[in-house]
Amino acid sequence: MMRRRTTLLTGCTALALALGATACGGGGPVSAGGGDKALGGQTVTVAGVWTGSEQKNFQKVLDAFSAKTGAKTQFISTGDNVSTVVGSKIEGGNAPDVVMVPQVGVLQQFAKKGWLTPLSATTEKAVDAGYAPVWKKYGSVDGRLYGLYFKAAHKSTVWYSPDALNQAGVKPPKTYDEMLKAGRTVSDSGLAAFSVAGQDGWTLTDWFENIYLSQAGPEKYDALAAHKLKWTDASVVKALGTLGKLFKDKQLVAGGQKEALNTDFPGSVEKVFGPKPEAGMVYEGDFVAGVAHDQFGKTIGTDANFFPFPAVDGGKAPVVSGGDAAVVLKDGKNAKAGMKLLEYLATPEAAAVWAKAGGFLSPNKKLDLAQYGDDVIRATAKSLVAAGDTVRFDMSDQAPAAFGGTKGAGEWKLLQDFLRDPSDPKGTAARLETAAAKAYQG
Repeated sequence: MMRRRTTLLTGCTALALALGATACGGGGPVSAGGGDKALGGQTVTVAGVWTGSEQKNFQKVLDAFSAKTGAKTQFISTGDNVSTVVGSKIEGGNAPDVVMVPQVGVLQQFAKKGWLTPLSATTEKAVDAGYAPVWKKYGSVDGRLYGLYFKAAHKSTVWYSPDALNQAGVKPPKTYDEMLKAGRTVSDSGLAAFSVAGQDGWTLTDWFENIYLSQAGPEKYDALAAHKLKWTDASVVKALGTLGKLFKDKQLVAGGQKEALNTDFPGSVEKVFGPKPEAGMVYEGDFVAGVAHDQFGKTIGTDANFFPFPAVDGGKAPVVSGGDAAVVLKDGKNAKAGMKLLEYLATPEAAAVWAKAGGFLSPNKKLDLAQYGDDVIRATAKSLVAAGDTVRFDMSDQAPAAFGGTKGAGEWKLLQDFLRDPSDPKGTAARLETAAAKAYQG
């Protein structure tokens, strides 16, 4: 399973730096809250994809758990292929206690293989009280809760150069049609409207998912994600047509379709925020901010800002998300202590540790937004929580990898073909259905 967009800069890696927030060491030792260090002498092993600043910031959360309970922790970075690494560790009798799972499909795979322990009543109660029901749904398999979504990504953000929009005299749009109109005005003032990362097929799936969720609504989104609705459905053809309006407009796409197909995700951010801007806007998740700051020195909120992905055809503005769910493996040597870690991760206290450090969004509505380090990330977090049950998990991350997560195949390739020639939405929908049918049967 490839991690794609969340591998690059998961959620909003480096956003703390981008916002000028200081890493605050997790805020010091966490109050024991009357705890008696009952887990003293035990070590909880946690596996996950995180490296670099994300791993360091998650370690602050683990350290806070240690201060509270007396347990030691060990983090193992798995790289992208979580299921393979964890599977080999289970077979070798060396299973971790907790795994941070980056995709719904992987969580379901683990549960169906019988690797997971259902979460405790304490954790489930905390999820019921602090999370919109949709997050419980994505963490459940056959009606049992196995996964706690600790960290989220917001994939319904359009990033822009305030200078470019100001120069063109346009304001952040509220609807998709207004966005295209604003884009043409930006183009008239000398810059292309959008930088599109067509070389990375996953960015095109994200474009489609936002349009589809807003235009067709959450029920059809869920049905399509589960392949209970065929890709030949009229709603899919309509969404492709809406996306095609953007793709085929040479005024809107920097360098036109050919250049878009040769632009990867970091390159698309560079076209807006690099030393030689070619476009005024780039659509992608909140992790754009990390690239804009780290690679191009932009101050987020001043040199780079975002507006929510706008509503399409009178629908609601979409909120598409991704996230990392904590699960407990049955075969872990300290699975009971692992369950205690999840009970801690379900609290706003745990989320606050990473929120202060930066590069983090929590779906837990009990986390005080004041814990975030800056107004821009606070606005992103507020949008995610305010969306409540209308949040939908990235559709391609819910699909079998053969359809939704493989370079040069399935949805990635077919949407790249559509970017190259957007003239036949119906034909593209038929090809998507053929690929989906094969993958979902596999």
